[in-house]
Amino acid sequence: MEVAACTTRICICPQTHVICIQRHQQNEVFGAVQIVVYGRSEDQRKTNKLTMRILVISLAGIGDTLLATPLIHEVRANYPAAQIDALVLWTGSKDILEGNPHVHRVYQSNLMKQSKLETLRFLRSFRPHAYDVSINTHPQSRIHYRIAARLIGAPVRISHVYECSGLLDRLLVNRTLPQQYTTHSVENNLRLLSLLGAKPLVPKHELEVYLSGADEEWADSFWTQNQLRQRRVLGLHAGSGGTKNLALKRWPLEHYIELLKRSLRNWPELAVVLFGGPEEEADLQRVIGALASPLVLLARNQSLRQAAALMKRCTVFLSVDTALMHLAAAVKVPRQIVIEAPTFNKTNEPYGNPYVLIRNPSVAGRNLEYYRYDGRGIQGTREELLECMASVTVEAVFGGLAEALQ
Repeated sequence: MEVAACTTRICICPQTHVICIQRHQQNEVFGAVQIVVYGRSEDQRKTNKLTMRILVISLAGIGDTLLATPLIHEVRANYPAAQIDALVLWTGSKDILEGNPHVHRVYQSNLMKQSKLETLRFLRSFRPHAYDVSINTHPQSRIHYRIAARLIGAPVRISHVYECSGLLDRLLVNRTLPQQYTTHSVENNLRLLSLLGAKPLVPKHELEVYLSGADEEWADSFWTQNQLRQRRVLGLHAGSGGTKNLALKRWPLEHYIELLKRSLRNWPELAVVLFGGPEEEADLQRVIGALASPLVLLARNQSLRQAAALMKRCTVFLSVDTALMHLAAAVKVPRQIVIEAPTFNKTNEPYGNPYVLIRNPSVAGRNLEYYRYDGRGIQGTREELLECMASVTVEAVFGGLAEALQ
């Protein structure tokens, strides 16, 4: 008996944006081709008025959600009538997508705080929405993200392939291409368009955060109350993400304190705005206490969009690679300085905004030996990573700041 060969093709109607999966079975004896079309039921199609439904899954970092916004814009440009929703892990990620005109609805749940049963129920609750396509954005290397896509159950499940991907990953998603370390995450995301039969239509890709009038008014009020309009302002984020061992990529707090002491002595007209989340409050208070200067201020923003509105008004922004680094790039801070951490590489540099990189002599170009998208944390002991970040001197960062403030 001959075994029929089978190939599968995705078809999207350009008029209705309804997706079909066509499976072609070639009988090698008779040469006959049978086409079986799978899709939503007729009742679902009538109910949904032939609207294509797409779910963007961005369950990694807050900054990674921001890096997915150019892809979301392109999906909207290619499928203007589609319903595009997003699923995110962090409240900050939901905040980033607030007001985005290309997204209908944002679902947010911190699945790391839920039991396995609660997570299963939550993800399977998406099935009645009958999504046609789910897209796992870059970088989501752990298998858990693809399990989430499979549980949600869109017939077309798009993802990158990572070096830690195995046979099970290939069973969980069905449209993939390899991620590339030589390409920015934004471009890695945009490459997924080809798996939808789409192409880039947006003339210029930018990180997109939509600030409301209230966000701008709040930032204006902060600037006025603190008399910053006639000053140059350094925005600074001394923290970083806290999952895995990512807190170890922070530049030492004592280095930041020494840098600010030197900077305030050297530039009396300079003011400093400190950014950070609630989990970084203790460190922020240490900086405030060590400097005891009315020119060192806490942002006290209630949302990341308020933080972005403040960043827009800064002269220069300093950080390691964090979500706030990406946010500063999104709002085009005039001068941006990045202290190189082991996690920094081509995929996560500030996108679309010029920046100065303060090189880390301990990393010395070995970034991918320290950190890869393989589900693991930064490689090295705690002591080794602390020493690595301490190898970036105050003098080196002060030199970069002096150049930016010229």
